[in-house]
Amino acid sequence: MIGCWVYCVLAITAAVRHKRRKLRLTFPGASTGISILKPLAGLDEGLEDNLRSYFEQEFYPYEILFAVRDTSDPAVPLVRRLMAEYVHIPSLLVITGEPPYPHAKVFSLKCMFDKAQFDLIAMCDSDVRVGRDFCQRLALEFEDDGLGLVTCPYRAVSGFSIWSKLEALGMNTDFHAGLFTAVLMEGNTTFAVGPTIVARRSVLLGIGGIERVKDYISEDYMLGRIASDLGFGVRFSSYVIEHRIGSEGLLANLAHRLRWARTSRRSRPWGYVGQFFTHPMPVSLLAFIVWPDCWPLLGVTAVLRTVEAWIVSVRVLGAKVPWALLPLQDALGFGFWLAGFFGKSISWRGQRYLLNRDGTVELAG
Repeated sequence: MIGCWVYCVLAITAAVRHKRRKLRLTFPGASTGISILKPLAGLDEGLEDNLRSYFEQEFYPYEILFAVRDTSDPAVPLVRRLMAEYVHIPSLLVITGEPPYPHAKVFSLKCMFDKAQFDLIAMCDSDVRVGRDFCQRLALEFEDDGLGLVTCPYRAVSGFSIWSKLEALGMNTDFHAGLFTAVLMEGNTTFAVGPTIVARRSVLLGIGGIERVKDYISEDYMLGRIASDLGFGVRFSSYVIEHRIGSEGLLANLAHRLRWARTSRRSRPWGYVGQFFTHPMPVSLLAFIVWPDCWPLLGVTAVLRTVEAWIVSVRVLGAKVPWALLPLQDALGFGFWLAGFFGKSISWRGQRYLLNRDGTVELAG
């Protein structure tokens, strides 16, 4: 239980530290162009509004590149209509064909990268929505010559289903609390997370190209990890994006969260074990079952957990906390963490993959 208290204090400290650093980030100006890469596969919920937010940037110069596997993809008519509507914004639709390796998204990114013209490369998932100041804010951050790659924290926006609301709550509290704490404990940022990463072209070339991570299902994490290991400056951005997670049903949501747990275990094996302490309420309740006399200490845990959730979600990410759902999410989060220790296969975008011990994947036979 004490370990969980220590973690909560560290998470609160880390979130406050990130918030304060955000307020100090001011640079004189930015003129670097940005190439936005958008890999697409089908029509995500709210896709039109997501894509439109990139066409309405108050920044120049920038371009948007889209990639689909073939012209039969349902996203193609939408993209073409938006490109015609915003004809003044440089944009390009890339037809990639069949990917030659397991990670189709990485192949799409590589195909777009090969045609991108600017020095800053923003890799943004299809379910991301941004404000008009996205490009301007990211370009300002890269006025720091020592910065090579940034990863954007995100505010998860749920759909209508209860499962979507619970998942968004977990992302906005537990997931980001863990990220900020990892940065605090390690002294710097040594990894990246999707769904938006921005890097200098020279950094992506310096790590061996985007295809360097083609065998990893957690390509976002590995991009940051490899860049950090090679001495490039990596950090969390000051800009919070919106991650629109849609309204998956029960089975789809369970499969999604189980995939997340299993890939996290493969990406950071010892860190995943340490996540035991990131579940303060379930761990405290287990302690109470073993030692009933400790019940007064449950109140301390509840207070720390509440403060942690509020600081990370509300103060840092700008998201609301549905407090009535927090106990259920805590229980589910602990259950998925346990489930992540078992099994080595995942389903993603209609494909089934086998996870190897080194974090790489291969198509299941």
